[in-house]
Amino acid sequence: MHLHLGALVLLGSVVIPTLAVKHSDFKTCSNAAFCRRGRALAKRASESSSWHSPYSVDSSHIVYSASKSSFVVPLKSEIYPGIKFELEVRIHDDGVVRVRVDEADGLRKRYDEAASWALTKEPVLASAGSVKWTEGKKDIRGLYNGVEVRVSYAPFKVSLYQEGREEIVLNGEGFFHVEHFRQKEGPAPATESQTVEGAEATEQAVIQEAKPTIRASAWFEGEEEDGYWEESFLSWTDSKPKGPESFSVDINFPGHSHVYGIPQHAAPLALPTTTGKDSYFDDPYRLWNLDVFEYEASSTMSLYGSIPLLHAHSEHSTVGIFNAVASETWIDISHPSPKSTLSHWISESGIVDIFLLPGPTAKDIFGQYARLTGTPALPAQWALGYHQCRWNYVSSQDMRSVQKKFDEEDFPLDVLWLDIEYSDDHKYFMWEEKNFPDPVEMINDIAAIGRKVVVIVDPHLKRVNNYPPYKEALDNKLLVRRPDGENDYEGWCWPGSSAWVDFFNPASWSWWQGLFSLTDREGVKWRWEESTDAVHIWNDMNEPSVFNGPEITMQKDNIHYGGWEHRDVHNINGMLYHNQTSKAVLNRQSLAKRPFVLSRSFYAGSQKFGAIWTGDNMGTWEHMAVGVSMVLSDGIAGMTFSGADVGGFFGNPEPEMLVRWYQVGAFSPFFRAHAHIDTKRREPYLLAEPYKSVVRQILKLRYSLLPVWYTAFREASVTGIPVLRPHYVMFPKDKKGFAIDNQYYVGSSGLLVKPITAPDVTETQVYFAEDQVYYDYLTYDTYHGSAKGKNITVPAPLEKLPLFIRGGSIVPTRARPRRSSPLMKHDPFTLTIALSKTGHAEGELYLDDGETYQHEKGEVVWRQFKADKRGRKGLSISSIDLASQHSDEVVDGVALTGIYSDKNSFATSMGQVAVEKVIVLGLDGKPSSVKNGSKELQWTWEPATKSRSSVLTVKNPGATIVQGWTITVE
Repeated sequence: MHLHLGALVLLGSVVIPTLAVKHSDFKTCSNAAFCRRGRALAKRASESSSWHSPYSVDSSHIVYSASKSSFVVPLKSEIYPGIKFELEVRIHDDGVVRVRVDEADGLRKRYDEAASWALTKEPVLASAGSVKWTEGKKDIRGLYNGVEVRVSYAPFKVSLYQEGREEIVLNGEGFFHVEHFRQKEGPAPATESQTVEGAEATEQAVIQEAKPTIRASAWFEGEEEDGYWEESFLSWTDSKPKGPESFSVDINFPGHSHVYGIPQHAAPLALPTTTGKDSYFDDPYRLWNLDVFEYEASSTMSLYGSIPLLHAHSEHSTVGIFNAVASETWIDISHPSPKSTLSHWISESGIVDIFLLPGPTAKDIFGQYARLTGTPALPAQWALGYHQCRWNYVSSQDMRSVQKKFDEEDFPLDVLWLDIEYSDDHKYFMWEEKNFPDPVEMINDIAAIGRKVVVIVDPHLKRVNNYPPYKEALDNKLLVRRPDGENDYEGWCWPGSSAWVDFFNPASWSWWQGLFSLTDREGVKWRWEESTDAVHIWNDMNEPSVFNGPEITMQKDNIHYGGWEHRDVHNINGMLYHNQTSKAVLNRQSLAKRPFVLSRSFYAGSQKFGAIWTGDNMGTWEHMAVGVSMVLSDGIAGMTFSGADVGGFFGNPEPEMLVRWYQVGAFSPFFRAHAHIDTKRREPYLLAEPYKSVVRQILKLRYSLLPVWYTAFREASVTGIPVLRPHYVMFPKDKKGFAIDNQYYVGSSGLLVKPITAPDVTETQVYFAEDQVYYDYLTYDTYHGSAKGKNITVPAPLEKLPLFIRGGSIVPTRARPRRSSPLMKHDPFTLTIALSKTGHAEGELYLDDGETYQHEKGEVVWRQFKADKRGRKGLSISSIDLASQHSDEVVDGVALTGIYSDKNSFATSMGQVAVEKVIVLGLDGKPSSVKNGSKELQWTWEPATKSRSSVLTVKNPGATIVQGWTITVE
């Protein structure tokens, strides 16, 4: 959420521009000295036939750890022989290789804590003696479980090999450089000389400036000290008290033509090039969390989050790298050859701390990254329902009126949201009493039918002493400091003069959590009393957004806990706020319930704390389309609970666009409609017919599929595999699908969706990547792919979303959508069985109470449904208890062996929940009998046509969702 449309907003003495993205407010690489230096180094390297890296390994001083799973060794630079660096290589028990480079005995300590904030724990290294090291004349090699790492001595280079293929290369092009800490040198002293013969008698000494000397390192670093000690952008000056400290490294993927990741950018999933011949973009991808309102729909500009994770893919393998850096980073992408990709990473500060992820499949990469930074949190089930928001619902009565209209018009809804205007003068936690005189009663009215309220709490605190959160943070010295390290930083945001809590200070954590407590607690002076457990939180503006700061954010030379500059930690800042707010909501009462906290800013590891969204998008077709790509990119980088604001935050979309956007939103993990304060009201019940009915059916479709979404989130929470799966993940050997980002699969459900993101569409092409039958989800029309992949034209009128069931899938749904998802808890299920070409199908269903953490104690239902051939034409349909067979795989990090029972209290409470209907698609012929055990069942049969599948419908099969059973079709 950002600024008013119109001319200008005047906040105190700060003038805030408000119309479209203003490029001049934000840096390009040419405006950032360290990026200029890094790019110039790469240019010199590419233009020189004799280029070499000045870095080399001192192989005479290799020191292994006791387990021989790692080693350290000095790293030398020929241009700075007196500067010491240390290289460390570690091999993890899952084959991940960690490469760290830091200054040794430098003038200052480099920031080395980024990984500690991102990682869930210190990674487990390979067991003692399991890595086979070989020291040769040119390199040292370590072999472990089919992964080989080679460290070349001179020049320094790190390569990862699998199956004899070089898959990842660090410093293969010689761009690696770590700018060491140094003393600032004054100007060269002037020299005196006497006047020459023949001058006037009053000989005067002539002061001559010393001739500039050419630096010995100029061939590598360039002749000028470009922006080493101070740098200006617009009216701001960065003091740079530590001088230059950037590092750069080229990372090559020799056999991989496509790369994905490094969100957040409004760009295609398969990242286009930024340098080289005919590059798609001109500027590198930037990672520097910023508040960019009305951002462009195709750009490498920084947005709200930064995850320095890159996947590289080919038909042979998927590999990846995670670069644990928190400072401003720019990444160039190029293709030295059609089958290879070169990335060049340039970061302003920190140490080199890179994790090489060997894969060799995308699913392996997801697991390796999840073991480092954590799996996505399993959300409360209600959070997967529909969220209605705008800036702003103006009063308690307005909120009640919106809820009433949703119910009257038969639109399901789970969450109503409140933006900043609920608060008294933008003092968060403090209700604006005139318009919200009864906040608790309002919340209780909404919660009466299972709904929730999400309330915004931004990180800036209004600097007035009668505002308890600010006064306590001030008194406890918990605020971010100015560059002098003594005075609290003052910036401007929604409240005017504002301060920011320093969440890097551990003392801030318990204090912040105490503000959310629902009861009085020891040590908590002030708490948010006018709240309930039906309130959840929205963390906006946490990049942080500072209206009068450089690039609308905090200045880089501010000081955080531990003496670190803001430049060192900026990209982590929003994650810490998200983390502590999530813990505050979790711990606010004795019975722990899963928190929902939406964050705009994020970093590697944020997936553990909740959802994100794609920020202040615009109501355009282009933003709708790129939003799909962005959500896919977020997902492969761990942030699978993501979505784009339905309708666009800015603008007034016409009804056709709004309908299509609801179709996109209904097949996004996070499903929220949101709108700017200057837009017209666009709640779905305000639409004219036929649009209103179409959106109503979209919402009901989402609610009928909530079991699918929740099951997919359980899998993501255990494996790290994203809820939305791009084609390269599903079909890793299909080259035609590597760049597809306009259609995708939902979990392991077999559902394939192709959202329509353009106007006036009545039909579209869908790519079917395999020799398999696909069934239209609503009509049961059949489409047949091919082993080489096939594009097929399908109908896509406005009322129809192209949605298909992959042959071989069983989809569990609930066909009775109610006003909110909690009201559906005991509703019956329908199983749709889409037989494969060979007559088989399977699927899963996961259930728990959807709200607490009792699932960690074995209070779950996890079933597998299977359909197998029985004789020549028969079919056997069965329900199997997966939880008993895989009890240690149900919940992330919890072993349920010996704890789980199929008669657990949750399963018992669901004992009467029935399977009310079984639909079988794709049977070859009409059955003669359908039985559950010995009992003959009622069924109907629709024979296949040229375009439509046969349909067998079995009503009331006498089966429950928690018990084992077998239905036979003869």
